[in-house]
Amino acid sequence: MSEITSTIASAGARQIHLRRARVSCVEGANAGSDWKIERDVIRIGSREDNDIRLGDTTVSRLHAEIVRGREGTILRDLGSTNGTFVGAVRVREVYLAPDTRFRVGNTHLVYSPADEIIDVVPSENDRFEGLVGRGLAMREVFGILERVAPTDLTVLVTGETGTGKELVSRATHNRSTRKNRPFVVFDCGAATESLVESELFGHERGAFTGAIAVREGLFEVADGGTIFIDEIGELPLELQPKLLRVLEQREVRRVGATKVRQVDVRVVAATNRNLRDEVAAGRFREDLYYRLAVVEIRLPALRERREDVPLLVEHLLHRAEHSQGGGRGVRGLAPEVRALFDAYHWPGNVRELNNVIERALPFTDGTTITLDALPEALRASRPVAPAVPRPSLPADTTLSSLPLKDAKDALIEEFERHYLVDLIDRHDGNVSRAARTAGMDRKSITRLLKKHQIRYRDV
Repeated sequence: MSEITSTIASAGARQIHLRRARVSCVEGANAGSDWKIERDVIRIGSREDNDIRLGDTTVSRLHAEIVRGREGTILRDLGSTNGTFVGAVRVREVYLAPDTRFRVGNTHLVYSPADEIIDVVPSENDRFEGLVGRGLAMREVFGILERVAPTDLTVLVTGETGTGKELVSRATHNRSTRKNRPFVVFDCGAATESLVESELFGHERGAFTGAIAVREGLFEVADGGTIFIDEIGELPLELQPKLLRVLEQREVRRVGATKVRQVDVRVVAATNRNLRDEVAAGRFREDLYYRLAVVEIRLPALRERREDVPLLVEHLLHRAEHSQGGGRGVRGLAPEVRALFDAYHWPGNVRELNNVIERALPFTDGTTITLDALPEALRASRPVAPAVPRPSLPADTTLSSLPLKDAKDALIEEFERHYLVDLIDRHDGNVSRAARTAGMDRKSITRLLKKHQIRYRDV
């Protein structure tokens, strides 16, 4: 599992700093070999499952490891027979400087950082696996996933309930080299505290009352694949060191066991909590947070990406049409439903939108969903729409006397101004907050405000 020095959110950051390492063999049985590795912990030895497997008979099965952390990079001997040396000095544990030469058995290796800065730009696509969105916020998320999914990077997905965190985890797995290996889901919030440890790490027979048989934990089940740990903020504090060990050492110990088992698992975690606040409050370990937040992706709430609602509706209707129950030939929304969807706050986010669509389909007779098909609670939330002023036209001129294009342009122009006046007024002239609500970038909305001569605060 790899490490990264910066985290990425859906708004703001534009670069990923990958901390990679290169180890070169300059003398010994593997002379000329070169390894470029993204893992936090690099295992060296003659055993097949090491990151750097050496053919030197003087090298132990598990000889040494290189651990790259926040404080620096450590070379650690793992109790080898013939020792680990830096120069003429046999070492048990030492910090490595860049381009340091060291020896394990009769093999001479050189360690070098191979960091890489990757620019992240919004994707040109409006879909990524099961995720859809053409607004800037989601295309930035897609841009990050396109870069990160093919790697083994650990990912932390944050966002409100219903924003699609599990979809991100599945998309990450499906676009990785592990796609044909297991994808395992565990919800920390759904399991009782007493069973979390057994579920994740497994147990031996007789480890506790009711443990009548040996059981593999989900990390073992996911070996070679990906494990998605949902609601990671709910993980009991006393179990967090054990998860940290899996992330750092790639090994698990079942409850009641004396030996550890090696696992090769990519971790994607998710939470709707602010883990930084949880760390400050002492409810979440800081070191575990940094191991999980190798890449941190924040999913925007649906109210922050209203421009995506039509595309999401189209996607959900298409999916319903091809589901087992069928979509009953429904193709879209009635105008009044579109207006309601545009104005609604969507506290349950995309999950709520999906539930509303699924609930409405059986009550829809034609090809469009009407207000009568919607849940009563949603209909009751419908605001009274303010009147949109008709465009100011010269005397003796009506809309119908104009060519269609000119009449439409006049209406759009007046609607645009009316919308902007209301938007900027609701945000007390603050263009930055108004832009976020409108789902537009700041420069675009500033240009429109100047075009319509609408006063605002340039903050």
